[in-house]
Amino acid sequence: MLSFDAAATLARLQPRALIDALRAIAVEGCVVPARQVHTVQGASPGSLLWMAAWQPGGYLGVKTVTVFAANSARGLPSVHAIYTLFDAGTGVPLAQIDGAALTSCRTACVSALAASHLARGDASRLLVVGAGRVASLIPAAMAVARPIAQVRVWNHRGDGARALALQLSEQGLHADATDDLHGAVQWADIVSCATPATQPLIRGEWLRAGTHLDLIGSFAADMREADTSCVSRSRVFVDQDEALAKAGELLQAMADGAFTREALQGTLEQLCRGQCAGRAGAAEITLFKSVGSAWQDLAAARLLVDDRTAQAQRPRQPPDKAQRLP
Repeated sequence: MLSFDAAATLARLQPRALIDALRAIAVEGCVVPARQVHTVQGASPGSLLWMAAWQPGGYLGVKTVTVFAANSARGLPSVHAIYTLFDAGTGVPLAQIDGAALTSCRTACVSALAASHLARGDASRLLVVGAGRVASLIPAAMAVARPIAQVRVWNHRGDGARALALQLSEQGLHADATDDLHGAVQWADIVSCATPATQPLIRGEWLRAGTHLDLIGSFAADMREADTSCVSRSRVFVDQDEALAKAGELLQAMADGAFTREALQGTLEQLCRGQCAGRAGAAEITLFKSVGSAWQDLAAARLLVDDRTAQAQRPRQPPDKAQRLP
């Protein structure tokens, strides 16, 4: 069985290949049962989450996630995850993958895939809101989808924004940090938020015509990265229908009477299949809300294993004559 730790997963899941892999599975389709969540009782209770997806005759994958909030007092991360890939025809286990790294990579690339349909074709200015692992992966992914030339980073802790901007600059991107979130939103063509915010950071009145707003940090009803005005001013798309029941931004907008299920423009799978229209004009504001799905994990895992298998099967080239032993 193959094994991919965090470093190997991050190194091998390059944005262009992963975006193509996500698009392929979005078009092909797969079986995605409802995720399961269980409470783990104990002195420090936690949660156990299972997310599964498979393609009959292909691969079957399961992500196991544990969430123990009390871990922070022990100096441990609150969330851990492992992804296991099986042969869907035989049940034979094929690979074990670092779940957190896999999730981070596919999350950033899901946003880029959506932006390839929803952001203006000339979008070159990217604002990243947040400074964590997912935020650090967004610029390289977005640069595959659109001609990103400048990146600004805002974070609630300024030192985090400056550290990420320096890291991006060392990668060859034109990046800097900003303390002016309002001004940065008005400057940007694409605003990508990857934070655990529970109160809105982005205000609808800040969005100028033609902006694409990407919301990928919040994943629960009590989390919001953008206010109701952002939703009401935008054509709204989601990565999956489940977002309508989980995303705080959409739930609050529905509670405010500013958004309805019928107003949803489509899902990422529908965009990739040509079943709904993406951006319709240069001036409209688009919003993509992602809460994550097991089909996205499966796309990333399949890419990892197929790439490793292809490398193993590739014939070795004989050394140059000058390198051959006498």
